[in-house]
Amino acid sequence: MASNSVHTHAHSASEEVAPSPPQADNQAHVSLPLEIESAELPPADRGRAAWLVLACCSIIQTPVWGFSVSFGVYQNYYSKLSILDGSTSSIATIGTSASGILYLSSPFTFALLSRYPHLRRWSGPLGLFITVVGFLSSSFANSIGGLVATQGVIAAIGGGLLYSPVTLYMDEWWVRRKGLAYGVMLASKALSGVIIPFVMDALLHRFGFRITMRAWAVAIFLLTAPLLFFLKPRISLSPTTAPQKISFTFLTLPSFYILQASNLVQSLGYFLPQTYLSSYASTIGLNTNLGTLMIALVNGASIPGALTMGMLNDRLDLSHVILLSSIGSTLAVFIFWGLAGHGALLIMFAILYGFFAGGWSSTWSGMMKQMKRERSAIDTGLAFGLLSGVRGIGNVASGPLSAGLIEKATSMAEKNVRFGYETKYEWVIVFTGLTCLMSGGGWGWKACRSLIA
Repeated sequence: MASNSVHTHAHSASEEVAPSPPQADNQAHVSLPLEIESAELPPADRGRAAWLVLACCSIIQTPVWGFSVSFGVYQNYYSKLSILDGSTSSIATIGTSASGILYLSSPFTFALLSRYPHLRRWSGPLGLFITVVGFLSSSFANSIGGLVATQGVIAAIGGGLLYSPVTLYMDEWWVRRKGLAYGVMLASKALSGVIIPFVMDALLHRFGFRITMRAWAVAIFLLTAPLLFFLKPRISLSPTTAPQKISFTFLTLPSFYILQASNLVQSLGYFLPQTYLSSYASTIGLNTNLGTLMIALVNGASIPGALTMGMLNDRLDLSHVILLSSIGSTLAVFIFWGLAGHGALLIMFAILYGFFAGGWSSTWSGMMKQMKRERSAIDTGLAFGLLSGVRGIGNVASGPLSAGLIEKATSMAEKNVRFGYETKYEWVIVFTGLTCLMSGGGWGWKACRSLIA
């Protein structure tokens, strides 16, 4: 029986299965890790089922990440709300907790659902329930601490449980065109970053946060619940399927650590422009609304950036895609942000940085493919979880790092500035540019691998 030859997880097996020849999906040719109900698997990378799963996965990015990508709006609103007890300096903790938990929980949730794949069917609905409860209960909070617990922790835990099985399903259905699939998924997340902040800002100022959070909870349920019905695994599971053996042999690959190092370095600087663009615009004498527009432009440019980088991963060598993202984002920071003394250059920066740096996560599909070539038993879903977890580390660490950089430069800031390098954000700009440049070190993973070997 297929379960007697368990070596890897379901979507690892799907990597080994060619979608075109019918016999490639037969158990006689491929040792599948899970019990399947028929000898034939539905085709990957094509067909109604594959596209439906990708569409559902893309739409679900909004309820999962919508709050995190629009938290700047909430931070500004909460800081002016007198009915909440607690220090306003703690408000940022809500946003960092929400995004940090979503990222950092990924290695654990992906590993759990890889080990026990039959739990995926329950993880999605459970995650949706917890997310709705978190946002709904936050509408009754009267303190910053209550918002941290509900929006920053409970809703984020639910989002992680919802996000993981959806991504694993997509990973099963998309094999040879995995770069395209991840590009579409990440572009959908970026699209949420363009639309949701404006929607939330309008709702908050018209109805207040209590009604807004109740409406958001209802919207999440109505949007997500029907989609979970259509999300199905490519490899059918038996309720009695034994726990799957997860291969960690990829942890012995030098390329894994080189690529993860590039991923960590890039994430240390990636989130800083979106955090400080609005206040930077005020520093150089621009309207604060222009700063908000800059953030929307970064997210908007990430849409074609994620799609382009994802498709390039299916056509070019991984090292070329990494180098393209690194060089493009480095030049954008050092030239257009560093020299930005007026709106035109800042707009150019937002667009270029959003395209090249915003498309970085789409290189993950290329990283997973490369590790798959070196260790065929790799569980690509678990690898994705680890990449996401490392990005979460960079996200959390970037906050105190940037605060220290601004504090260092404050005493040297001039009143009348012409360039970004003359403001209190000078070291933030330099640090962001250096992280973009150093992330390109991943392009040399082949040479490093041969030297280590």
